[in-house]
Amino acid sequence: MKADELRSLGLEDLEKELIALLKAQFGLRMQKSTQQLTNTNQLRNVRRDISRVKTIITELAGQK
Repeated sequence: MKADELRSLGLEDLEKELIALLKAQFGLRMQKSTQQLTNTNQLRNVRRDISRVKTIITELAGQK
């Protein structure tokens, strides 16, 4: 997800997105540990999306 798309979301939506990404990351880690994950690049993408969401949440918190 792009940063521009995330900035258009509200704080509650961002927190929901963060929770969903953390769950996805957990699932991918479990797949990797059981050697079911074929595309390990997904882990990297989810980790970067989590960072984007956390950054934008911090930006919104600083504006208040």
